[in-house]
Amino acid sequence: MTDAPEVPQPTGRDTDHDFRLVSPSGADVVRPDRLDAKSRALAMLPSAFTLANMLCGFSSLRAAEGGQYDLAAILIAVAVVCDIFDGAVARAVRAITPFGLQFDSLADLISFGVAPAFLLYEWSLHDLGLLGWVLACFWLACAAFRLGRFNVTIDPLSDKRYFIGLPSPGGAGVVIASVFAYDGDFAGWHRAGPVLLVMVPAVLMASSFRFTSFRWLASPRPDRIWVTVVAVVLLVLGLVFVPVGTALFIAYTYVALAPLGWLTRPLRKRWFGEAAVAPPRRPLPSVFFLVGEDEVPPRS
Repeated sequence: MTDAPEVPQPTGRDTDHDFRLVSPSGADVVRPDRLDAKSRALAMLPSAFTLANMLCGFSSLRAAEGGQYDLAAILIAVAVVCDIFDGAVARAVRAITPFGLQFDSLADLISFGVAPAFLLYEWSLHDLGLLGWVLACFWLACAAFRLGRFNVTIDPLSDKRYFIGLPSPGGAGVVIASVFAYDGDFAGWHRAGPVLLVMVPAVLMASSFRFTSFRWLASPRPDRIWVTVVAVVLLVLGLVFVPVGTALFIAYTYVALAPLGWLTRPLRKRWFGEAAVAPPRRPLPSVFFLVGEDEVPPRS
């Protein structure tokens, strides 16, 4: 007779009102049925932004198919804004749920994987024939890999100053800015433009380069709110008076930050000390699920 599996015991200060399970990261995991109606509503609020993100990305497909490339890019941009807000709202109401994390990545795959790939194909890659379709598929594959890796490494309470690989919204930002900046008439050697536009962000999404998250701007500490205010004001002014230039500068600069940071890491460490560079990455164990006992390789 086998022993029964050990059931996590309630912990926390008030076990009459909530039941806390064990989390590998040390986070408190609360069962939804132990929450009151208001708390459950707050817990689902971030998912409303995630849903808006997904619907904007899906609507972008229709716009791109109809040749409305600017509208398609705008819809992806709105999806980026919704993606920023769903995380900020989740942290503000202290309601980070496993469902929300998975739902967010599924929405991101549509808005920042499928939608940009299809927009790129309709906008310029279709002139390359089969190669153009392969490049669009390559973008989608890299975005899916990036999001899948994010799902298995995320820790809701850990220090998230850096992303591993270019975030998929950052890659989509390059597409958005480029669609607004160029008319899509790529002939002759200009056809290399769309190829680079796909390859560089896609490879960076699947890379292990670390990109600054800037999460502290979306959820600032009380003593740093002024930094967020200044950043938002500058962003709004730039988008109002020089919209295309501002979008290009932000998107292309962010993509270049991580490779440049990697190249200048030794100099920054020497001149400014350890605080000027990202701390070493923690190795993450790989997990494989065996189909059955016959799949276990014999030990030597």
